[in-house]
Amino acid sequence: MSYTNGLDKPSDYFNTKLYTGTGGTQAITGVGFQPDWVWLKARSSAYSHQLFDVVRGATKLLSSEETSAEQTLSGVTAFGSDGFTVGSDAGSNNNTTTFASWNWKAGGSASSNTDGSITSTVSANTTSGFSIVSYTGNGTDGATVGHGLTSPKLVLIKDRDNATPWLMYGYPNHPAFPNDGSLIKLNENSAMVTDDSTTELSIGSSTVTFVDAGSAINANSTQFIMYCFQEKKGFSKFGSYVGNGSTNGSYIHLGFSPAFVMVKRTDSTANWQILDNKRNTYNPWNTALFPDTNDPDTTDYSTDHLSNGFKLRVTTTSRNGSGASYIYMAFAENPFVTSTGVPACARWLIEKHNKRIINSLINIT
Repeated sequence: MSYTNGLDKPSDYFNTKLYTGTGGTQAITGVGFQPDWVWLKARSSAYSHQLFDVVRGATKLLSSEETSAEQTLSGVTAFGSDGFTVGSDAGSNNNTTTFASWNWKAGGSASSNTDGSITSTVSANTTSGFSIVSYTGNGTDGATVGHGLTSPKLVLIKDRDNATPWLMYGYPNHPAFPNDGSLIKLNENSAMVTDDSTTELSIGSSTVTFVDAGSAINANSTQFIMYCFQEKKGFSKFGSYVGNGSTNGSYIHLGFSPAFVMVKRTDSTANWQILDNKRNTYNPWNTALFPDTNDPDTTDYSTDHLSNGFKLRVTTTSRNGSGASYIYMAFAENPFVTSTGVPACARWLIEKHNKRIINSLINIT
């Protein structure tokens, strides 16, 4: 049986691309598709994260560690068929600075969506379960916005016009979000808010509902951007785990070998962490970037990348505290079993990475 729903080549929908800045306009190619959402970060310098998408348009910047309103600058200046172009802005193209970019394919040019009481503008990819949604709030309790997918597990929302937090919701589809008032902030290291009665949201099959029209998600006449993630077997998984405080840490089953893993502790303060398969090319994955800070690459986050998930090899409380609760987002490098029934076996991993990785495949305890 396929573990992929036909997504045998996950790199057609998500890919990490590393590059080095030149200080002048340059085309970044080799992504493998036209990216509709580009999230980039300097690895060797303390520049802000830069997030761009096709719905808001090139040069329209939001930063994950900041509450700032949308800015216009020469970061990503164009989206191309195999990547994107960066301009002269130092935060995306400083000369000799190394960068990581995480790239997602949505649905290309956006279209109008009238599924909700608020008409939205949506670029959606129902195959990979990812959509980018722009809408203008109306300040009304119970208002709804169409997202173009079927029952996303997570949504991430940012006010484009004002200095407000990035808010992530998962209720009722994600087990770590206990009610429609539970949320976590991408721009902070704070714990999950379990019952915010002023900013409540519920994720439905075709729309999200603003249970309480808080200004951070539905202020009247305010522009918002929303990124929606639906779980797809063999390609993406959005779940939770409990740490054990041991270097023989928790094993998290994904059903695929991960290309990207983002983790956040939910019951206490801790940085968000992103690890990927391009900055970490063999086990253990040890280099992280933090969405809630502008810090460069940081090490000591040992995690084994396996054919069907990941295993923690560090006692750091931000990733594997004993009895601590965490959420994660993961996207695939390779499905554990393809639609033709072919498993992601040790041979593939040896050829793709390093012989040391085979040890983690057969010894995950």
